[in-house]
Amino acid sequence: MKHTLKTIIKNVKSIKGNSLAEFATTTALMATLAATAAPKLSEMSEGAKGEKSRNELDKLVKQAGQFYQDTADTEGRGRFPGQERFSVALGAANGQTYDNKDAMTQDDIDDAMEASGTHTTAIHTDLGLTSASEGWKQYDDTHASVWVSVFGTSNADAPLPSGVSGVINDPTQAADATDGTPGLGNGPSEWKSLLGGETLVSKFQDGHYVYSIVAGGGSGDAVYPPVLFVADIENCVNFNNLLEP
Repeated sequence: MKHTLKTIIKNVKSIKGNSLAEFATTTALMATLAATAAPKLSEMSEGAKGEKSRNELDKLVKQAGQFYQDTADTEGRGRFPGQERFSVALGAANGQTYDNKDAMTQDDIDDAMEASGTHTTAIHTDLGLTSASEGWKQYDDTHASVWVSVFGTSNADAPLPSGVSGVINDPTQAADATDGTPGLGNGPSEWKSLLGGETLVSKFQDGHYVYSIVAGGGSGDAVYPPVLFVADIENCVNFNNLLEP
């Protein structure tokens, strides 16, 4: 396109004594080319934003995986950023949070797996992976699961767009020490630490990075790990990722 416009301009400059009609024709042609190119350029811009979101969701998953391995070594059991322990859920179906820490007997483990399964189904519904719904395709859609803001809903660099429901701050933020020191499981603090203090900002006007963690449970040989889901609320069906250790 750029080459074509340059050629037209060069030809116009090289011709002496152009008539008014010739100039009018050239101008109309240039306007047509510009109008044709505009939608394609806009489409390319949206594509670049989408690619950026996918790359940053990949980055979150990669860093969360390293965090999981590190906490497995230092705390005895791996967990994800924002979790107080591996058995605690973040975000849940209809906002009903749960903790599988007491899943010791087989009956307890069955109950824990049922709670985790209900949570997983709600997340899959939001991601358009079930027949119950087309998924959470627009930022202000009603959705099945509660999600947690990665960097905080009031983060100055990446605030939650107005009109969004079902996205909360990490509940453990309220449990910080009185001196302001982030406590164990402070999601925004742990995520930013993993990223060298950086806040990842969606390039979409209505975008915002969120996550939900299906709690692990059990003990000994019957233990099962938590599962992390991350998404951009611009369109959670198109922009999401997960990590299951």
